[in-house]
Amino acid sequence: MYNDKLQEIEVLIRARYPIISIISFEEDRVVNEIKKIAKKLDKKIFTWSAYRGLHAPDESIQSKKRTFPPSTQDPLESLNEVISFVEPAIFIFEDFHPYLKDIAIVRALRELALYLKSSYKTMILISPTLQIPLELEKDITVVDFCLPSLNDLSTLLDQILKQLAEDSRLKVVVDDQTREKLLKAALGLTLKEAENTFARALVISGKLTEDEIDIVLQEKEQAIRKSGILEYYHTDESLNNIGGLENLKQWFNKRSLAFSEKARAYGLPPPKGILLIGVQGCGKSLCAKAISRQWSLPLLRFDVGKVFASHVGSSEENIRRAIVTAESVSPCILWIDEIEKAFAGTRSSHLSDAGVTSRVFGSFITWLQEKQSSVFVVATANNIQILPPELLRKGRFDEIFFVDLPDDEERKEIFRIHIKKRGRDPGNFDIDRLVEASVGFSGSEIEQAIISSMYDAFYEGKEINTEYIVKSIQATVPLSRTMDKEIGELRTWAETRAVSASVRDGG
Repeated sequence: MYNDKLQEIEVLIRARYPIISIISFEEDRVVNEIKKIAKKLDKKIFTWSAYRGLHAPDESIQSKKRTFPPSTQDPLESLNEVISFVEPAIFIFEDFHPYLKDIAIVRALRELALYLKSSYKTMILISPTLQIPLELEKDITVVDFCLPSLNDLSTLLDQILKQLAEDSRLKVVVDDQTREKLLKAALGLTLKEAENTFARALVISGKLTEDEIDIVLQEKEQAIRKSGILEYYHTDESLNNIGGLENLKQWFNKRSLAFSEKARAYGLPPPKGILLIGVQGCGKSLCAKAISRQWSLPLLRFDVGKVFASHVGSSEENIRRAIVTAESVSPCILWIDEIEKAFAGTRSSHLSDAGVTSRVFGSFITWLQEKQSSVFVVATANNIQILPPELLRKGRFDEIFFVDLPDDEERKEIFRIHIKKRGRDPGNFDIDRLVEASVGFSGSEIEQAIISSMYDAFYEGKEINTEYIVKSIQATVPLSRTMDKEIGELRTWAETRAVSASVRDGG
């Protein structure tokens, strides 16, 4: 994919596209690659920054011999120099996006684009964010520059080890298995971040073994947290902590090796994701956490609410950044909790928010449909009434599962799991009586009843027993009573539109 992006940039330059916007945090890496393209096409290359103005890429900050006058720090003056320069050239403007709010700059770029189209000069904007005024949408071509590949990171690691051996005469040997794990752990980091992480690991321990992989993962977690939209979620949950849902568990187990090289060699495409619809508190979110551990993949929690920023155009940029970040650390699991709340009101979006929600939702479902990356999406929903129907179309998810209230056998398993989880022997409790008392209870309501009964017993200075739990159950009004009508409608809807997550009698 990385080579494809470089080829795309080269083709755009050769085809005389006037202005190209490259989205990347890695200015140095992008400039170095464009230098190679410029050399290949026999074009001169210059860069611009607000601090230095226009200058040759190799021109030092202390240099007294300037290629362009200091006045080119002014963006309008620099654009005039681009027009005045007569030889074939590529002009790289770094962090130019704040100036795109100036109407004079926007007008100048529109006229410059028309001029560049008939010249052998190209203007390239490098920025970590995508901000293009409406007036320039037809004049600027956008390219997302990929984060470093495994080969890039491998080359970097070799350079660090070689430099270390030359500077301190300390030879660090990394075995092939550890090397592969280190490099895969660093996927999603920029070259600078990866370099800092490898160096940090070497400073801390003086070696690179599997123990140092945690240091790399911490850096990746930090990078994801900086996005402000995705959260690197740590979990100790497993499928053994989920009572019932045997159909869903079997589905997960069959795909436990779906992202392996063996599956790829077999010709299997990576699974896209699942949509879990059902009653609140019945284990939908728990499944997202458990599958992360089952498949040994990082779990990223996607807070769609943070996508909708106050600045015009920021929401679309936020969803793009979230997707790029998730894809950069793939294979991974992207967990979206209560997705219906995030995209509620897409149909009235043009009346309430100038169409922002609709556009963001459109970008998201298009990605769901077309994505080729190994990002497995686990989306949960409680309310089908406000769920956008476009989300349910075939091809968005591999499967839609309905998670119902647990039956008698599933409640038995849930009671055993939560009693054992709190250091007690389930054999000391009358599980059948607890099951009979908890008809209509969800898994989370059963858990809370056990916790509440433990507080009661602890307050009285006694050990928890069946009576305490039954008393706590009887004091609880389950959701199945307060939302009986809604749950009934949900079950009716799911009969023909979803696969049951549980194995029921006759099913």
